Amino acid sequence: MNQYEIAVLYDPGLEVDLSKAEERVLKIFSTNKGEVISKDNWGKKKLAYKIKNHDHALYVFYQVNFDPKNIKQVETTLNITDEVIRFSIIKPDFKAMAKAEQLKKEKKISSETSSEESKQSTEE
Repeated sequence: MNQYEIAVLYDPGLEVDLSKAEERVLKIFSTNKGEVISKDNWGKKKLAYKIKNHDHALYVFYQVNFDPKNIKQVETTLNITDEVIRFSIIKPDFKAMAKAEQLKKEKKISSETSSEESKQSTEE
């Protein structure tokens, strides 16, 4: 099984009762043997451009484990789901993310040491 990040933009009219739409999407995941790891609801946000005559959408991000052969069926089902106005499925590159995090730590350490050195030189 591979881990995927799925961004779902729901119809903004569902803001009051998003639970039914989420249940429907989660059922799509479970029907295709997906295991939801986490869910992050960002709420209602303005879109950069209109999608299906909507200026806003409800953004919800899921991390799901899927067998790669089931992804096509998930895409097909999400395409015909009325509550979903747009979605994106990506497979994160964990090696690149780990490398970026390591570089970030190294940069922070080097900036801390350079700032300490400059403080010492100004004190002398």
